[in-house]
Formats: sequence, C-alpha cells, structure tokens
Amino acid sequence: MFDVGLTELMVIGIVALIVIGPERLPRVARTVGTLMGRAQRYFADVKSEVNRELQLEELRRMQEEMAAQVQQAGTQLQQVESDTVGQINQLEKNLQESLSSPASQGVEADPARKS
Repeated sequence: MFDVGLTELMVIGIVALIVIGPERLPRVARTVGTLMGRAQRYFADVKSEVNRELQLEELRRMQEEMAAQVQQAGTQLQQVESDTVGQINQLEKNLQESLSSPASQGVEADPARKS
C-alpha cells in the first residue's frame, strides 16, 4: 500500500520514540497498527465491492443481450407463424376452388348430355 522501506521505517521509529517517548510508544504503535489494519480492510472491502459491481454490470449487459435475442427470436417466430398461416389459408382457398370447379363443371355438363 505504502512504499516504505526498512530505512524509512527506522527513521519513523526513531522520530516517534523521540517525539512520543518510550512510555507511550507501545500504546501509540498498537493504535497505529489497529488503524492501519482497519484501513487495509476498508480498502479491501471497497475493492471487492467495485469488483462485484463490475461483475453485476457485466451480468446485466449479458441479460440485456439475451433479452434482445429472445425478443428477436419471438419476432421471427411470429413472422414465420404469419407466413405459415397465410400459406395454409391460400392452400385452403385453392383447394376449395379446385373442389368447387369440377363440381360446377360436372353439373353444367350433365344438362348438356341430357339434351
């Protein structure tokens, strides 16, 4: 976290010993250590929270893509259904016409034969 080498730590320790004094130095060192631990945990929590948010954002993006693909597939399916129904209706109409045409021709042909 902090780029502090051994010599810097020794200088900080000597200055702290001079400024704080030998009686209070252990208590201050414990307090500083506790605060540093809290700060490290806080930074780790923030980092993990940011990572979670990034993963959630990626999942949301994937969900939106999948929803768009499903909607597109649904639209295509409706188009296929519409085309199929149209073709079936056209075939039914053609079949009705072909069934009614020979019958009407046959009816017209019969009176002509009798005459």
